[in-house]
Amino acid sequence: MARSTRESILTAAAELMRHRGYAGVGMKDIAEASGAPIGSLYHHFRGGKVEIAREALTNAGHAYGLLIPAVVDGYDDLGAAVEGIFAQAAEDMAQTGFANMCPVASVAGEIADTVEELRTATRDVFTAWIDGGTAYFVSRGLGRTMGRQVTLAIVGALEGAFLLARAMRDAEPLLAAGATMAPQFRGIALVPPAHVGGATRSVAT
Repeated sequence: MARSTRESILTAAAELMRHRGYAGVGMKDIAEASGAPIGSLYHHFRGGKVEIAREALTNAGHAYGLLIPAVVDGYDDLGAAVEGIFAQAAEDMAQTGFANMCPVASVAGEIADTVEELRTATRDVFTAWIDGGTAYFVSRGLGRTMGRQVTLAIVGALEGAFLLARAMRDAEPLLAAGATMAPQFRGIALVPPAHVGGATRSVAT
């Protein structure tokens, strides 16, 4: 099914910000990358670049938020799952020429003190990741406090290691983070994932 013009604009904006950040992307760049006339950008997004960036980050954040459960579903040991997350991230970074960094983190660090609308958008994405990750790990048998701590540790370490890996053009920071974190969680069992209608169902009371 063909994407709508609006979807094409948001997809193009997210991809551009992933590589260049927010300041490095102009409306002309988004128009060229999406194949939409520049007037169409303002037709769909009257708030201009900030509105496009906000919605693109929200959409991208939802997609990125599904990645950790997608990897962890295949594991029954938390330590092995953590190592698997970082190994998969390292492989993805290497395969994309070290460009596969989340646009949400790229923009968050850049505009935290300058564009309040985008700061709150990135905050909301991170909050959704943390809440979603916590619920996921609870559904796999962890207590809520531990599930939240594990999620925060994974997300924080991933984002920092992504930055180092991209700057160094080397997957070592991601592999090192996984190898260092994994032993702390080795031996903690994960119950089989429960899925209802394609979404993970929490089994916590």
